[in-house]
Amino acid sequence: METMYPARTPEELYSLCGKLKSERAVGCLISGGCLPDGSVPLDRFAEAIRRIKADFGLTVFAHVGIVDFERALRLKEAGVDAALIDVLGADETIREVYNLNVTVEDYEDALKALSQARLPFVPHVIVGLHYGKLKGELHALQMISRYRPSALVIIAFMPIHGTAMAQVEPSKPLDIARVLAAARVMFPEKPLALGCMRPKGKHRAETDVLAVKAGVDAIAFPSEEAVKFAEKQGFKISFSSFCCSQIYLDFLKA
Repeated sequence: METMYPARTPEELYSLCGKLKSERAVGCLISGGCLPDGSVPLDRFAEAIRRIKADFGLTVFAHVGIVDFERALRLKEAGVDAALIDVLGADETIREVYNLNVTVEDYEDALKALSQARLPFVPHVIVGLHYGKLKGELHALQMISRYRPSALVIIAFMPIHGTAMAQVEPSKPLDIARVLAAARVMFPEKPLALGCMRPKGKHRAETDVLAVKAGVDAIAFPSEEAVKFAEKQGFKISFSSFCCSQIYLDFLKA
């Protein structure tokens, strides 16, 4: 989160978005750390988001974490364009990696709340979050399939310097591709994107080419190898500076 602009109060968020608008920004992603119950404390920012939408017309995406119906509805009424939510499918991962006192059922309840509030939502499934191993990804996809997401984003664990898992080896590109292929089969009509969080270097180049083969609709910061491969396969390619979660809006415009 060190690379993000801080906004610790509603007033700071409003002022920051005004500054971004003056610099020709067209949208923003509101994120933050979560509480022990897995929720992102956005309640007190709802009114500021409403003013941001009304005064600046920015597209606003928000990471919501575990959310109940009332909070989802409040964000919907504030004008949030889409909620982004990481969906975990294994209780062991939630406890051991996220250190949260919640369960897989809480994530499904959050999906249900977002759906009932009719707030567009884009679930993210993290491949290899359980110490680089596959565990719960398919269950997460199965949970998501019971609702109506606007799009689906697959990302992958990547070791980050200075964290407890800095030395953990990430999932192999083929394992990431397996999850992407499963998602494509389960969500044939939904926009599917390979998100920005994934290992870099040769790993990324291989993953991205496999993602094209698996049938993704978009890749965030694609490797040159993937772009060339897609071109050779005859795909029509377009580039966007927006968050990859916006792919569902691009599909609506197409």
